[in-house]
Amino acid sequence: MLTLDDKIAGTESLLRILAENIDPAGIRVAWTGGKDSTVVLFILKAVLDNLGMGPVRAINLDTGCKFPEIVEFRDMLAALWGVDLHVARPTVSLEGYPLAADPLSCCRNLKVEPLKRAIVETGATHVLTGIRFDEHPDRAGRRSEEQRNDPPHYMINPILEWTETDIWAFHARFNLPHCELYEQGYRSLGCKPCTKRPDGAGGERSGRDDSKEAVLSTLTSLGYF
Repeated sequence: MLTLDDKIAGTESLLRILAENIDPAGIRVAWTGGKDSTVVLFILKAVLDNLGMGPVRAINLDTGCKFPEIVEFRDMLAALWGVDLHVARPTVSLEGYPLAADPLSCCRNLKVEPLKRAIVETGATHVLTGIRFDEHPDRAGRRSEEQRNDPPHYMINPILEWTETDIWAFHARFNLPHCELYEQGYRSLGCKPCTKRPDGAGGERSGRDDSKEAVLSTLTSLGYF
């Protein structure tokens, strides 16, 4: 069994090797403003600061239907940590848009396509995610490095082996800021129409819309993380 210290060391080593062997300007964290990708952002920032290769760079997908608390937290922490932040927004108008009516089409228009454009616009060669093996069955088979072709880049998943408990223990150890929605009982943060507080018996993502959760593997195949 890996300890949290083992996992921290593994993640830090992976990101250090990455930063030392490719242009750091091509490394972007897919930062949602959630607890997991904030850990990745923090560790990458620490690695780059230590190597004198900052700033840390990130892509945030602002679908236009995020909780205002997430947007406020994103902007606050980006300013505090000096994040070179690229905010990707959909090109479709949300006026009259049938949000969450068809989760696959909605996520493709509001998340997948903006992510692809952002990768091209920022020149990202390596996109770092905060996904974990244990948070969803469709992520159990993911790898730490995945080659993507549309557009060409590598998706790096540096905290796959971490658990929800590990994430919060890391937050506590390093006194990381987090979105206030977690204090209100949310455990996994998505868009407002598809996210609610989980019930006591459910898992970490039980507050997410079931129909969206059912198409997660398809969204991954389309380019999402």
